[in-house]
Amino acid sequence: MFPRLFGKPKQETNALATLDKLNETLEMLEKKEKVLLKKAAGEVEKAKEFTRAKNKRAAIQCLKRKRLYEQQIEQLGNFQLRIHDQMIMLEGAKATTETVDALRTGAAAMKAMQKATNIDDVDKTMDEINEQTENMKMIQEALSTPIGSAADFDEDELEAELEELEGAELEEQLLQPATTAPVAPINLPAGRQQVRPAAQKTEEDELAALQAEMAL
Repeated sequence: MFPRLFGKPKQETNALATLDKLNETLEMLEKKEKVLLKKAAGEVEKAKEFTRAKNKRAAIQCLKRKRLYEQQIEQLGNFQLRIHDQMIMLEGAKATTETVDALRTGAAAMKAMQKATNIDDVDKTMDEINEQTENMKMIQEALSTPIGSAADFDEDELEAELEELEGAELEEQLLQPATTAPVAPINLPAGRQQVRPAAQKTEEDELAALQAEMAL
């Protein structure tokens, strides 16, 4: 792989050099074509002058030279077309070569990674992960299991006791309005006197004695 990688810049340099050479040749042909076009136009002007001067033979010679220039112009046009065709093919081949080199490099890199990653190692790693996961589940279950006195408690009995507490709480809530209802006043018969508290009777007696002393 390394010789190919080291050889790639040289090939790319050769392709670029060839394209530059073709461009230079194309520019040279275009310049020659312009010169020939100018000469052909000059021969046409000369032919017109000889025609006006009634020099038919000289005018015909000018037209013959114009035809020769036109033939060279056509030939230069064909040369330019071939060079354009060659440049297009060379650019296409260069793109194809670069694409193949890129694909070859990618395939080599993938092959190297596959060699570094063995399928047996992958299976072994996945087995280790699964084993560690199962071990962690067993550890968590062991930690969540009740120990000591809490392990002797009967879950059914605890649930039954909880239901009794909930029932007693509900019953207490239902009976609470009856116990907190306001007590109705007791109406005594008209002929029966109301018994005053002892403290209130003593205060009235002291007040009556004080009034009697002031009257004296």
